[in-house]
Amino acid sequence: MVHIRPATEVDFPALLQVQREAFGEYAGIYTLSGWTTETLESLKEDAKEKHIFVAEAEGEIVGSVRFWTVAGVCVIRLLSVSPAYQGQGVGKTLIFEIEQAATDAHKFYACTMLRTARNIQFFMDLGYKAESLLPNHYDHLDLICFAKYR
Repeated sequence: MVHIRPATEVDFPALLQVQREAFGEYAGIYTLSGWTTETLESLKEDAKEKHIFVAEAEGEIVGSVRFWTVAGVCVIRLLSVSPAYQGQGVGKTLIFEIEQAATDAHKFYACTMLRTARNIQFFMDLGYKAESLLPNHYDHLDLICFAKYR
C-alpha cells in the first residue's frame, strides 16, 4: 500500500535518487541534465517555494511530486516514480493527492516530454486535456502541457 505525505528534508536524498532513476530511463531520447543531476542544495531551495509530496511503500520513498499555486493555477512538476513501482498507481495517487490539497486551485497544469507516449496517456487518463506545446523548452526539450479544470 502506498502512503502519500508531505516531504521533509530527511527525505530529500531518497527523493533525488528516485527522480534520477525515473528520468534516467529517457536518457536515450533526451538530454536530461536538469532532472538527473539536481543537487541536494537546489532541492532545498526549491522546497522553500513549493510543496513536495512523497509516496512511501514499505517504508521506502518510491515517488515524489512538486507543486505550487499561482492565481488559482496549480502547477505540477517533476512527478517521479521509481521504475520498480511504475504502473502500480503511485503517480495517479500523487496527482489525486495534489488535486485534494490544492483547494485554492481552479486549474491544474502539468507538462511532460512530447516524445513520451506513456506520460501523455497517463495525464489523459486522469482527465487532463492537452493545452499547449512548448518547443525547445527546458534543456531544449519539446514539452506538451496539460490542464484540468475544477
